[in-house]
Amino acid sequence: MLNSLGMGGAERHTIALAEWMAQHGHSVLLISLLPRQTEQWPTQLEVAYLDLRKTPASILRGLVRARRLLRSFHPDLLHSHAFPANLFARVLRLLGASPPVLSTMHNVFEGGRARMLAYRLTDFLALGTTTVSEAVARHALESKAVPSRKRIVLPNAIDVSEFTPDPARRSETRAQHTTNGDFIWLAAGRIVSAKGFLNLLEAFAQVWVAHPHTQLWIAGEHPTPKSPRAEYTGLVVPKGTTERIHQLGLNRDMPALLDAADGFVLSSAWEGMPLVVGEAMAMEKPVVATDVGGVRELLGDTGIVVPARDPDALAKAMLDVMRSSVQLRRMSGRAARERIVTQFDARILFPKWEIFYRSLLG
Repeated sequence: MLNSLGMGGAERHTIALAEWMAQHGHSVLLISLLPRQTEQWPTQLEVAYLDLRKTPASILRGLVRARRLLRSFHPDLLHSHAFPANLFARVLRLLGASPPVLSTMHNVFEGGRARMLAYRLTDFLALGTTTVSEAVARHALESKAVPSRKRIVLPNAIDVSEFTPDPARRSETRAQHTTNGDFIWLAAGRIVSAKGFLNLLEAFAQVWVAHPHTQLWIAGEHPTPKSPRAEYTGLVVPKGTTERIHQLGLNRDMPALLDAADGFVLSSAWEGMPLVVGEAMAMEKPVVATDVGGVRELLGDTGIVVPARDPDALAKAMLDVMRSSVQLRRMSGRAARERIVTQFDARILFPKWEIFYRSLLG
């Protein structure tokens, strides 16, 4: 059970895990609280949409429909993801309409005190709560949302077979985007305040002044129909900089974009365990990222972390990467991929989920 199948990292990981379980002999049903999204991750699994709205009547109808679905499907376990779905699943359990419930927290910030209190008061309805990083687990404990005896850290997984460098694809994608030999920085994520893109643009303005032969590509969708530039209108940047920033919109072919890029930058104000950083590492890209959530746990010593909301530090780190030798960047990229392959590969982590599910139900 998840909020939606929208184009986010948490949704992608959840669907990939569900598909892996289905491929390994389990019956799996995906339940989305929200209606079908205009843009969402594709899946061959059965998906039930509860079409919830923020009204008591809609929530009540959703509970009735979910109860019918669960009685028909008769699962051994209901695994919910992120706050709305976690709370909804626990209410179903309270009503006697659900099998045992497992919750997962994907972010260090899943809401304010009211939501943390809701987690605490309903904890008895869940077998346990997993978090995608130690950072998320620490925040859950500090906010008293989850007791230590009922939490476990299981990080996001990367499909390293999909995210593998391809020199031919790199050349083709760079030719399509007319890079002219520039150093390409890639950033990705929904255009929302949590992703810190204003911070990134301020940093990139400094990078461009020092190194004019560079471009910033931003791959991500706006959650609202407003102009993609609207988020940036309050930022004053040196003349010429905006021409070096390319809004790519929603792009499903991240391996191709990562191939074309020379470096990946994450400017988030908060995160859980950003899947896209792991994907950039698997593609052997040098990474500069803000020190949020589980970023350090993911990067180890293979990338550069800087304080969040500090454009000067972000710019300096980006320039340090650009001024390093090509050989050094390649060595760093290979070390990053090796870290993903040995510690975060889906072929390693998804079987651990299956073992964990069995242990919960044992």
